Amino acid sequence: MVTDSFRIREYGRTELALAYSPTLSDSAAWRRLNRWIEHNAALSDELHQLGYDGSQRTFTPRMVARIVFYLGIP
Repeated sequence: MVTDSFRIREYGRTELALAYSPTLSDSAAWRRLNRWIEHNAALSDELHQLGYDGSQRTFTPRMVARIVFYLGIP
């Protein structure tokens, strides 16, 4: 999937978080994205099925695709 400025690929968690919240600091952007994931049960379940346990530093392309499905394109 390709948009004007966003591609589905592997992203570092902070890199993806900043794509969603570019005006926040690195840590604040990550906390916000993490909260969004935790509060969306369907997204959280799908990420866990893909092997996400919260400790990874990167999201795989499949994980990113699911995040974009639920949260929209950053």
